[in-house]
Amino acid sequence: MEINFYESELFYISREKKTQSSIPSHHYHDAYEILYIISGELYYFIGDRTYQVVGGVLLLIDMNEVHRLINSNGAEYERVTLLFKKEALQSLLPEAENLDLFGCFRSDSNAIKLRGHEQNFVEELFDKLIRENTNASNPANSSASAELYVRLRLMELLIFIQRKCVNGQNDYFIESNRTYRQISQIINHIHENYNQRLTLEDISKKFYLSLSHLSRIFKESTGFTFIEYVNNVRMKEACTLLKNSKLTVSEISGLVGFESQTHFGRIFKSIVGIPPLKYRKMNQSKLS
Repeated sequence: MEINFYESELFYISREKKTQSSIPSHHYHDAYEILYIISGELYYFIGDRTYQVVGGVLLLIDMNEVHRLINSNGAEYERVTLLFKKEALQSLLPEAENLDLFGCFRSDSNAIKLRGHEQNFVEELFDKLIRENTNASNPANSSASAELYVRLRLMELLIFIQRKCVNGQNDYFIESNRTYRQISQIINHIHENYNQRLTLEDISKKFYLSLSHLSRIFKESTGFTFIEYVNNVRMKEACTLLKNSKLTVSEISGLVGFESQTHFGRIFKSIVGIPPLKYRKMNQSKLS
């Protein structure tokens, strides 16, 4: 595996060649993410859709959006991964307040196919960002200048993407075969009923699929097992309630579909990494 990267408190970018994804089964960020496929052919599951992507495609992933790379044939691919917090752009340019630079992350399609000259422009921009890791280590350069340089290049990239979206050029590579349409319907059902009892057996009956077939195509289409996906949806809602409400952990566990607070706490820690009360304490400044 070959990897080059630049990292700071509010920003991370890497370029890597690999054959297997290091993305864990429970995967989302409290940050915006841009993925760019340089070479290879992959499937990405984002939200409730699966995208079949090749070199020259940008994928936009909103904050806390569940996603996963699927590379079932194990072929080599190369990609750029860019993560950033919104704070990275705050107070940079007053004019940016009038631009909706994050609207594309909330659009109906998460994929943008770039033309040849656009690929060259974006890849050169990514390379400049990654090279700043070397420049920042030069004693002649200050960390402050490196941070400013990275923020300006990030702003340039987001303005480019925003213009592509305004021109309606972000509707590409959505996988629409019968299997993925079925899984999309099931995912919609999960999002609408995550607070109810949900089992693979019930879903298989509702959508007229055998248990084994449903289990297989769900994992192939999303990269998640059925219960992994359900728990991810429930934990995202639990995090929102822990940050933005004063409900007890017991009340929240029931609201997101758990009969046992103990089981809820165990699943929450396995996905989020810390217990619910600690998560609330870390985010208590966000409570009204």
